[in-house]
Amino acid sequence: MAYNPAPKIEWDRAKDAVNEQRHGLSLSEAAELFTAGRDYLEMFDAAHSALEDRFIAVGLVRGRVIVIIWTERDDDTIRIISARRATARERQMFWLYLEHGHDT
Repeated sequence: MAYNPAPKIEWDRAKDAVNEQRHGLSLSEAAELFTAGRDYLEMFDAAHSALEDRFIAVGLVRGRVIVIIWTERDDDTIRIISARRATARERQMFWLYLEHGHDT
């Protein structure tokens, strides 16, 4: 899924610093997934959606496959919760998704 036009993207600044230290990926860098115009794999995160609907996005940013946990604040605002490099399994899911015309 890719947003068109680009949505407003927000995140907590304190969480951004922690995320960058822990995962080597800033949330501003991760936000490029939603603004680059490339396709990405998106899944509903049922296991973590008790208080709010959460989603998982897997896609390519700056030459590496990343995973973003995010929620939608309203129709045009994405709030990034966390971001990290994708695991080998997540990378495989992403490449299969692109390879098979998004039918996986």
